[in-house]
Amino acid sequence: MSKKKILLKVIILGDSGVGKTSLMNQFVNHKYSSVYKATIGADFLTKDLVVDNHEVTMQIWDTAGNERFQSLGVAFYRGADCCALCYDVNDPKTFESLNNWREEFLVQASPKNQDQFPFVVLGNKVDTYEGSPDAIKKKAEQWCSEHFNIPFFETSAKNATNVDAAFQSIAQAAIAQKGTDTDIYVMNQVNIDQPAPQAQKSDCTC
Repeated sequence: MSKKKILLKVIILGDSGVGKTSLMNQFVNHKYSSVYKATIGADFLTKDLVVDNHEVTMQIWDTAGNERFQSLGVAFYRGADCCALCYDVNDPKTFESLNNWREEFLVQASPKNQDQFPFVVLGNKVDTYEGSPDAIKKKAEQWCSEHFNIPFFETSAKNATNVDAAFQSIAQAAIAQKGTDTDIYVMNQVNIDQPAPQAQKSDCTC
Protein backbone atom coordinates (compact mmCIF):
# COMPACT_ATOMS: atom_id res chain seq x y z
CA MET A 1 0.00 0.00 0.00
CA SER A 2 1.04 3.62 -0.31
CA LYS A 3 0.20 6.75 1.59
CA LYS A 4 0.73 10.37 0.77
CA LYS A 5 2.54 12.32 3.45
CA ILE A 6 3.56 15.94 3.56
CA LEU A 7 7.29 16.33 4.12
CA LEU A 8 8.16 19.43 6.15
CA LYS A 9 11.67 20.71 6.71
CA VAL A 10 11.96 22.79 9.89
CA ILE A 11 15.06 24.67 11.02
CA ILE A 12 15.67 25.57 14.68
CA LEU A 13 17.93 28.60 15.17
CA GLY A 14 19.23 30.49 18.18
CA ASP A 15 22.34 31.11 20.22
CA SER A 16 24.30 28.21 21.66
CA GLY A 17 22.85 26.89 24.91
CA VAL A 18 19.26 28.13 24.55
CA GLY A 19 17.93 24.56 24.42
CA LYS A 20 17.39 23.87 20.73
CA THR A 21 18.54 20.25 20.96
CA SER A 22 16.53 19.68 24.14
CA LEU A 23 13.35 21.03 22.53
CA MET A 24 13.81 18.78 19.52
CA ASN A 25 14.49 15.70 21.66
CA GLN A 26 11.54 16.42 23.94
CA PHE A 27 9.19 16.74 20.97
CA VAL A 28 10.47 13.72 19.02
CA ASN A 29 11.56 11.33 21.78
CA HIS A 30 9.86 12.74 24.90
CA LYS A 31 13.26 12.77 26.57
CA TYR A 32 15.24 15.45 28.38
CA SER A 33 18.86 15.47 29.51
CA SER A 34 20.30 18.02 31.93
CA VAL A 35 23.78 17.36 30.54
CA TYR A 36 24.64 20.06 28.02
CA LYS A 37 26.42 18.95 24.87
CA ALA A 38 26.97 21.49 22.12
CA THR A 39 25.75 20.55 18.65
CA ILE A 40 28.61 20.32 16.15
CA GLY A 41 27.56 21.43 12.68
CA ALA A 42 23.98 20.18 12.46
CA ASP A 43 21.76 17.30 13.47
CA PHE A 44 18.24 16.29 12.50
CA LEU A 45 15.44 14.04 13.71
CA THR A 46 12.17 13.10 12.04
CA LYS A 47 8.72 12.61 13.47
CA ASP A 48 5.42 11.51 11.92
CA LEU A 49 2.27 13.24 13.10
CA VAL A 50 -1.20 14.29 11.98
CA VAL A 51 -1.86 18.01 11.58
CA ASP A 52 -5.30 19.26 10.53
CA ASN A 53 -6.11 15.86 8.98
CA HIS A 54 -2.81 15.83 7.05
CA GLU A 55 -0.27 13.05 7.55
CA VAL A 56 3.01 14.84 8.08
CA THR A 57 6.65 13.86 8.36
CA MET A 58 8.60 16.62 10.07
CA GLN A 59 12.32 16.76 9.43
CA ILE A 60 13.65 18.96 12.24
CA TRP A 61 17.13 20.42 11.85
CA ASP A 62 19.05 21.52 14.92
CA THR A 63 21.95 23.74 13.89
CA ALA A 64 24.92 24.87 15.95
CA GLY A 65 24.34 28.31 17.43
CA ASN A 66 27.99 29.22 17.03
CA GLU A 67 29.27 31.79 14.55
CA ARG A 68 32.03 29.52 13.28
CA PHE A 69 29.37 27.14 11.92
CA GLN A 70 27.16 29.80 10.33
CA SER A 71 28.87 29.29 6.96
CA LEU A 72 27.04 25.95 6.82
CA GLY A 73 23.75 27.83 6.64
CA VAL A 74 23.11 27.76 2.90
CA ALA A 75 23.25 23.97 2.70
CA PHE A 76 20.94 23.46 5.66
CA TYR A 77 18.53 26.37 5.28
CA ARG A 78 17.59 25.91 1.63
CA GLY A 79 14.26 24.18 1.16
CA ALA A 80 13.07 24.93 4.69
CA ASP A 81 9.31 25.26 5.18
CA CYS A 82 9.41 26.97 8.58
CA CYS A 83 12.00 28.36 10.98
CA ALA A 84 11.81 28.30 14.78
CA LEU A 85 13.78 31.07 16.50
CA CYS A 86 14.76 30.19 20.08
CA TYR A 87 16.06 32.18 23.01
CA ASP A 88 16.64 31.61 26.73
CA VAL A 89 14.10 33.54 28.83
CA ASN A 90 16.82 34.14 31.45
CA ASP A 91 19.37 35.54 29.01
CA PRO A 92 18.35 38.82 27.31
CA LYS A 93 21.33 38.63 24.94
CA THR A 94 19.92 35.48 23.34
CA PHE A 95 16.65 37.33 22.71
CA GLU A 96 18.51 40.27 21.20
CA SER A 97 20.14 37.85 18.76
CA LEU A 98 16.82 36.77 17.23
CA ASN A 99 16.81 39.53 14.65
CA ASN A 100 20.28 38.52 13.43
CA TRP A 101 19.24 34.86 13.20
CA ARG A 102 16.09 35.80 11.28
CA GLU A 103 17.98 38.02 8.85
CA GLU A 104 20.69 35.41 8.32
CA PHE A 105 18.09 32.76 7.59
CA LEU A 106 16.29 34.95 5.04
CA VAL A 107 19.55 35.77 3.27
CA GLN A 108 20.82 32.21 3.09
CA ALA A 109 17.52 30.37 2.56
CA SER A 110 16.28 32.94 0.03
CA PRO A 111 12.54 32.13 0.30
CA LYS A 112 10.37 33.46 -2.53
CA ASN A 113 8.31 35.72 -0.27
CA GLN A 114 10.36 36.80 2.72
CA ASP A 115 7.55 38.80 4.31
CA GLN A 116 5.26 35.78 4.39
CA PHE A 117 7.77 33.07 5.24
CA PRO A 118 6.64 31.40 8.50
CA PHE A 119 8.65 31.83 11.67
CA VAL A 120 7.77 30.77 15.21
CA VAL A 121 9.49 32.20 18.30
CA LEU A 122 10.19 29.98 21.31
CA GLY A 123 11.19 31.47 24.66
CA ASN A 124 12.70 28.40 26.31
CA LYS A 125 13.59 27.45 29.91
CA VAL A 126 10.49 28.93 31.56
CA ASP A 127 10.94 26.32 34.29
CA THR A 128 13.99 28.28 35.49
CA TYR A 129 12.60 31.82 35.32
CA GLU A 130 14.76 34.35 37.13
CA GLY A 131 14.05 38.01 37.85
CA SER A 132 10.99 39.57 36.19
CA PRO A 133 9.53 37.12 33.65
CA ASP A 134 7.11 39.66 32.19
CA ALA A 135 9.81 42.08 31.02
CA ILE A 136 11.38 39.91 28.34
CA LYS A 137 8.03 38.32 27.51
CA LYS A 138 6.57 41.72 26.62
CA LYS A 139 9.60 42.50 24.48
CA ALA A 140 9.24 39.17 22.70
CA GLU A 141 5.53 39.72 22.06
CA GLN A 142 6.24 43.20 20.70
CA TRP A 143 9.06 41.92 18.48
CA CYS A 144 6.81 39.18 17.08
CA SER A 145 4.04 41.70 16.43
CA GLU A 146 6.45 43.97 14.55
CA HIS A 147 7.63 41.08 12.38
CA PHE A 148 4.36 40.09 10.73
CA ASN A 149 2.72 38.66 13.87
CA ILE A 150 5.05 35.72 14.39
CA PRO A 151 3.50 33.07 16.69
CA PHE A 152 5.16 33.10 20.12
CA PHE A 153 5.40 30.35 22.75
CA GLU A 154 7.11 30.18 26.11
CA THR A 155 8.43 26.64 26.47
CA SER A 156 10.26 24.29 28.78
CA ALA A 157 12.11 21.40 27.19
CA LYS A 158 12.61 19.97 30.69
CA ASN A 159 8.93 19.93 31.68
CA ALA A 160 7.57 19.70 28.11
CA THR A 161 5.63 22.95 28.65
CA ASN A 162 4.09 24.08 25.34
CA VAL A 163 6.52 21.93 23.34
CA ASP A 164 3.85 19.95 21.46
CA ALA A 165 1.73 23.07 20.96
CA ALA A 166 4.71 24.96 19.56
CA PHE A 167 5.63 22.25 17.06
CA GLN A 168 1.99 21.85 16.03
CA SER A 169 1.98 25.57 15.26
CA ILE A 170 5.23 25.17 13.35
CA ALA A 171 3.73 22.35 11.27
CA GLN A 172 0.54 24.32 10.58
CA ALA A 173 2.55 27.34 9.46
CA ALA A 174 4.73 25.18 7.22
CA ILE A 175 1.72 23.48 5.61
CA ALA A 176 0.12 26.86 4.95
CA GLN A 177 3.38 28.03 3.38
CA LYS A 178 3.48 25.03 1.05
CA GLY A 179 -0.12 25.54 -0.03
CA THR A 180 -1.84 22.89 -2.11
CA ASP A 181 0.87 22.20 -4.66
CA THR A 182 1.23 18.54 -5.60
CA ASP A 183 4.94 18.60 -4.84
CA ILE A 184 4.29 18.98 -1.12
CA TYR A 185 3.71 15.24 -0.94
CA VAL A 186 6.22 12.43 -0.72
CA MET A 187 5.16 8.91 -1.64
CA ASN A 188 6.00 6.38 1.03
CA GLN A 189 5.93 2.89 -0.43
CA VAL A 190 5.31 0.30 2.26
CA ASN A 191 6.34 -3.29 1.62
CA ILE A 192 4.89 -5.63 4.24
CA ASP A 193 7.60 -8.20 3.46
CA GLN A 194 10.36 -5.84 4.56
CA PRO A 195 11.14 -4.47 8.02
CA ALA A 196 10.22 -0.89 8.76
CA PRO A 197 13.01 1.65 8.18
CA GLN A 198 14.94 2.90 11.18
CA ALA A 199 14.37 6.42 12.51
CA GLN A 200 16.58 8.91 10.75
CA LYS A 201 19.28 10.79 12.58
CA SER A 202 22.31 12.45 11.14
CA ASP A 203 25.37 14.10 12.63
CA CYS A 204 27.33 16.40 10.39
CA THR A 205 30.79 17.56 11.35
CA CYS A 206 31.79 18.81 7.96
